Amino acid sequence: MEPDSTDHIDAMDDFELELSEVMQRRPAPPSLKRRILESRRQQRAQQRSRMVWFERIAASLVVGAVAGGAVMGHFADERRKGEEAKQQVLTALRITGHALDQVNTQLEEHDKDKQ
Repeated sequence: MEPDSTDHIDAMDDFELELSEVMQRRPAPPSLKRRILESRRQQRAQQRSRMVWFERIAASLVVGAVAGGAVMGHFADERRKGEEAKQQVLTALRITGHALDQVNTQLEEHDKDKQ
């Protein structure tokens, strides 16, 4: 059975009718503008909320880095002071050892003179 050319024309007419209905200008529903504005307001609020969180996280990282740097600086300062104190003790021990050597030498000379 061959398709009838009228069937083809009817199908085109149906398609054109459907197309013209879809393409017709229709007024927007009254609530459309309100829904669009509300949606945009919610999106902006969400973006602001995300931005606030990012700012808080960034500020926390900066504060953490500054605090960490301060603590590391304090430890470095304490280590440097400890090294200086160690050097002072070693110098004092060398001086004391040298003084004791001199006293021992004098005592030995004194003992030799007595004998």
